[in-house]
Amino acid sequence: MFLQTIGEEEATGKVAEIYSKLKAQNGFVMEAYSCFTARPDLLPIYIDFIEKVRGGFSLSPRDWRLITLVAAKEVPSTYCSYVYGKQLIDDLGSKEKVLAVQRDFRSAGLSPRDVEMLAYAEKVARKASEITEADIDRLRQAGFSDQQICDIALCAAFRCFVARFFDATGAGPEAMFFDSDENFRAAMTVGRRY
Repeated sequence: MFLQTIGEEEATGKVAEIYSKLKAQNGFVMEAYSCFTARPDLLPIYIDFIEKVRGGFSLSPRDWRLITLVAAKEVPSTYCSYVYGKQLIDDLGSKEKVLAVQRDFRSAGLSPRDVEMLAYAEKVARKASEITEADIDRLRQAGFSDQQICDIALCAAFRCFVARFFDATGAGPEAMFFDSDENFRAAMTVGRRY
């Protein structure tokens, strides 16, 4: 971490409460959270925002992870690619399938619905100003509601924001996210090298 942040042992008040909850869930506090404590008032706001966004997400957790992986590649964010690439192994059934999505989701054997969702997410992350109503119409034709389309955009845009913030503050992946497979780890290294 490049910035001075609040460690677990020095946390008090709301930050200590959040850290305690995160540690109970994961066994540790990710730098993705602690980086916000360079300004301690931000962490509770961030937690509240992400809980509301994820709590009301109208698509599946698998969709969230797929969208995030595609957006992270565009940022490019190695941290987010490590975390979500590892989580997607269970969702997709193998590292090979995750690698196929990472290389080119259009030819990775995903459903047409998934491909449309990820094409939109990629465009949000790459250059949202080029999105047109035709992009939205394709999503509707694939069966997505306007609320789901909103959530795809929100998930992809949110990843762009936080991934850039993580890199800018020096937040990096925890040891558990470093895959032992060198080829898998290399494919997920889309930005900063760790």
